[in-house]
Amino acid sequence: MKIEIKKLDKDAVIPEYATAGSAAVDLRAKITKPIVLDLDETSLIPTGLAINIAEGEVAALILPRSGLGHNYGIKLGNSVGLIDSDYQKELMVSIKNTGTGIYKINPQDRIAQMLFVPVIIADFVEVDEFSSKTDRGGFGSTGVA
Repeated sequence: MKIEIKKLDKDAVIPEYATAGSAAVDLRAKITKPIVLDLDETSLIPTGLAINIAEGEVAALILPRSGLGHNYGIKLGNSVGLIDSDYQKELMVSIKNTGTGIYKINPQDRIAQMLFVPVIIADFVEVDEFSSKTDRGGFGSTGVA
Protein backbone atom coordinates (compact mmCIF):
# COMPACT_ATOMS: atom_id res chain seq x y z
CA MET A 1 0.00 0.00 0.00
CA LYS A 2 1.31 3.44 -0.92
CA ILE A 3 1.26 6.15 1.76
CA GLU A 4 2.02 9.68 0.64
CA ILE A 5 4.40 11.42 3.04
CA LYS A 6 5.37 15.07 3.13
CA LYS A 7 8.36 16.62 4.85
CA LEU A 8 7.20 19.75 6.64
CA ASP A 9 10.82 20.48 7.50
CA LYS A 10 13.74 19.75 5.16
CA ASP A 11 15.61 17.91 7.94
CA ALA A 12 12.73 15.60 8.84
CA VAL A 13 13.52 11.91 8.44
CA ILE A 14 11.25 9.73 6.28
CA PRO A 15 10.60 6.57 8.34
CA GLU A 16 11.80 3.20 7.07
CA TYR A 17 11.18 -0.36 8.21
CA ALA A 18 14.27 -1.45 10.19
CA THR A 19 14.07 -5.10 9.11
CA ALA A 20 12.09 -7.23 6.67
CA GLY A 21 9.96 -8.42 9.61
CA SER A 22 9.28 -5.00 11.16
CA ALA A 23 5.58 -4.26 11.54
CA ALA A 24 6.03 -0.57 12.34
CA VAL A 25 8.34 2.32 11.46
CA ASP A 26 10.07 4.59 13.95
CA LEU A 27 9.11 8.25 14.21
CA ARG A 28 11.79 10.76 15.13
CA ALA A 29 11.71 13.99 17.12
CA LYS A 30 11.96 16.96 14.76
CA ILE A 31 13.20 19.45 17.33
CA THR A 32 16.06 21.95 17.13
CA LYS A 33 17.31 21.57 20.70
CA PRO A 34 16.95 18.90 23.40
CA ILE A 35 13.75 18.75 25.44
CA VAL A 36 14.10 17.72 29.08
CA LEU A 37 11.07 16.01 30.60
CA ASP A 38 10.80 16.08 34.36
CA LEU A 39 9.20 13.14 36.14
CA ASP A 40 5.46 12.97 35.27
CA GLU A 41 5.85 15.71 32.63
CA THR A 42 4.23 15.39 29.19
CA SER A 43 5.29 17.15 26.01
CA LEU A 44 3.95 17.20 22.45
CA ILE A 45 6.85 16.43 20.11
CA PRO A 46 6.71 17.26 16.39
CA THR A 47 7.95 14.82 13.74
CA GLY A 48 8.19 17.27 10.84
CA LEU A 49 6.09 14.87 8.75
CA ALA A 50 2.53 14.65 7.46
CA ILE A 51 0.93 11.65 5.76
CA ASN A 52 -1.96 11.09 3.39
CA ILE A 53 -3.38 7.62 3.95
CA ALA A 54 -6.18 8.24 1.41
CA GLU A 55 -7.75 4.83 2.04
CA GLY A 56 -10.83 4.92 4.31
CA GLU A 57 -10.22 1.33 5.35
CA VAL A 58 -6.77 2.09 6.85
CA ALA A 59 -5.60 4.04 9.88
CA ALA A 60 -2.23 4.55 11.53
CA LEU A 61 -1.52 3.85 15.18
CA ILE A 62 1.20 5.72 17.03
CA LEU A 63 2.64 3.31 19.60
CA PRO A 64 5.33 3.60 22.27
CA ARG A 65 8.78 2.16 21.68
CA SER A 66 9.18 -0.82 24.00
CA GLY A 67 12.78 -0.06 24.95
CA LEU A 68 11.96 3.51 25.99
CA GLY A 69 9.06 2.30 28.10
CA HIS A 70 10.88 -0.55 29.79
CA ASN A 71 14.27 1.09 30.30
CA TYR A 72 13.27 4.70 31.02
CA GLY A 73 9.52 4.81 31.74
CA ILE A 74 8.87 6.85 28.58
CA LYS A 75 5.30 6.28 27.43
CA LEU A 76 2.82 8.02 25.16
CA GLY A 77 0.77 10.66 26.93
CA ASN A 78 -2.39 9.37 25.25
CA SER A 79 -1.45 5.68 25.47
CA VAL A 80 -2.00 5.12 21.72
CA GLY A 81 -2.33 7.74 19.02
CA LEU A 82 -4.84 7.24 16.22
CA ILE A 83 -4.27 8.82 12.81
CA ASP A 84 -7.49 8.72 10.80
CA SER A 85 -7.34 8.35 7.02
CA ASP A 86 -8.45 11.98 6.53
CA TYR A 87 -5.88 13.57 8.89
CA GLN A 88 -3.16 15.36 6.93
CA LYS A 89 -1.58 17.71 9.48
CA GLU A 90 1.80 17.19 11.15
CA LEU A 91 2.25 13.93 13.04
CA MET A 92 2.80 14.85 16.69
CA VAL A 93 3.74 12.49 19.50
CA SER A 94 2.63 13.02 23.09
CA ILE A 95 5.49 11.80 25.29
CA LYS A 96 5.15 11.28 29.07
CA ASN A 97 7.96 10.58 31.50
CA THR A 98 6.74 7.99 34.02
CA GLY A 99 10.29 6.95 34.93
CA THR A 100 12.34 7.69 38.03
CA GLY A 101 14.08 10.89 36.95
CA ILE A 102 14.48 13.41 34.15
CA TYR A 103 14.61 12.22 30.54
CA LYS A 104 16.18 14.13 27.66
CA ILE A 105 14.85 13.92 24.10
CA ASN A 106 17.45 14.94 21.54
CA PRO A 107 16.85 16.09 17.96
CA GLN A 108 16.15 13.10 15.69
CA ASP A 109 15.73 10.64 18.60
CA ARG A 110 13.37 7.77 17.79
CA ILE A 111 10.39 8.54 20.04
CA ALA A 112 7.52 6.32 18.87
CA GLN A 113 6.50 3.88 16.18
CA MET A 114 3.75 3.99 13.58
CA LEU A 115 1.75 0.95 12.52
CA PHE A 116 -0.82 0.85 9.71
CA VAL A 117 -3.94 -1.21 10.43
CA PRO A 118 -7.17 -2.10 8.63
CA VAL A 119 -10.34 -0.36 9.78
CA ILE A 120 -13.79 -1.91 9.84
CA ILE A 121 -16.60 0.62 9.60
CA ALA A 122 -19.50 -0.49 11.79
CA ASP A 123 -23.11 -0.19 10.64
CA PHE A 124 -25.00 0.31 13.91
CA VAL A 125 -28.44 -1.30 14.10
CA GLU A 126 -30.57 -0.31 17.08
CA VAL A 127 -32.39 -3.27 18.66
CA ASP A 128 -34.54 -3.95 21.72
CA GLU A 129 -32.83 -7.33 22.28
CA PHE A 130 -29.62 -8.84 20.93
CA SER A 131 -29.97 -11.57 18.31
CA SER A 132 -27.71 -13.84 20.40
CA LYS A 133 -26.93 -13.97 24.11
CA THR A 134 -23.89 -14.95 26.15
CA ASP A 135 -23.44 -15.91 29.79
CA ARG A 136 -20.64 -13.39 30.22
CA GLY A 137 -20.79 -11.26 33.36
CA GLY A 138 -19.86 -7.62 33.85
CA PHE A 139 -16.57 -5.79 34.18
CA GLY A 140 -13.90 -8.06 35.65
CA SER A 141 -16.21 -11.08 35.59
CA THR A 142 -13.53 -13.49 34.33
CA GLY A 143 -11.30 -12.86 37.36
CA VAL A 144 -8.01 -11.10 37.95
CA ALA A 145 -5.60 -13.90 37.07
